[in-house]
Amino acid sequence: MEESAPVIEICDVSCSVGGNDVLRGLTLQVERGEIMVLLGRSGSGKTTTLKLINRLVSPTSGEIRVHGVPTSQSDVIQLRRGIGYVIQDVGLFPHFTIEKNIGLVPRIEGWPAKRIGERVQELLKLVGLSQDIGPRYPHQLSGGQRQRVGVARALAADPEILLMDEPFGALDPLTRDELQKEFLSLQRKLRKTVVFVTHDLREAMRLGSRIALMEAGKLVTVLTPGEFVQSEDPLASAYVRAFGDGLLSSVNRGTS
Repeated sequence: MEESAPVIEICDVSCSVGGNDVLRGLTLQVERGEIMVLLGRSGSGKTTTLKLINRLVSPTSGEIRVHGVPTSQSDVIQLRRGIGYVIQDVGLFPHFTIEKNIGLVPRIEGWPAKRIGERVQELLKLVGLSQDIGPRYPHQLSGGQRQRVGVARALAADPEILLMDEPFGALDPLTRDELQKEFLSLQRKLRKTVVFVTHDLREAMRLGSRIALMEAGKLVTVLTPGEFVQSEDPLASAYVRAFGDGLLSSVNRGTS
């Protein structure tokens, strides 16, 4: 596949869940190394789009391609092992230690124990956690620490793609701000291809290379953060008005 080809291609995809049309004719391309933010209100189809990419849900029509290969033709286990998934409530196994949670996918992949241990220590450092946290259990950590562990686990097997579903949404504002900064620093080092779901415009402005605005299962527009502020699209303008001043500073913080 050509280096310049999109990593993820969503081609005229519609999806019905329980008889309800969740997505209608979605077409979107995600380029290598970018953070594509899916922005929209609850029910706009953001999370369903993530689930379609790693085949947790199948489209009613249309096609999703990852690295140029239709996901319908991919081995689902191999597809998912190449994609890290981070969700708001983290989903750590409560009866596993932190090091076991982070090392889960490498163990499934058959990595030797020494290599797994080294990878766990490397990732703890990468996400800003003390290496002595490994023997602890999730309930012994703060919300921000658990979220960092969730990111580390998603990165464990070094996937090129990260799917992130409102990963910082349940955190207090200060912790959320700190993790956004750390995530941007991490992305500058790792250059993953990221699809990031949020309903928060400031977060979208700060983190996104581009913002895909969704409404009622449809794609409204795809813009850079700077273009979003200047957009004349009625829905984009409504978002900007709702969030008021400070949006340009969010853009500047995200690119600094």
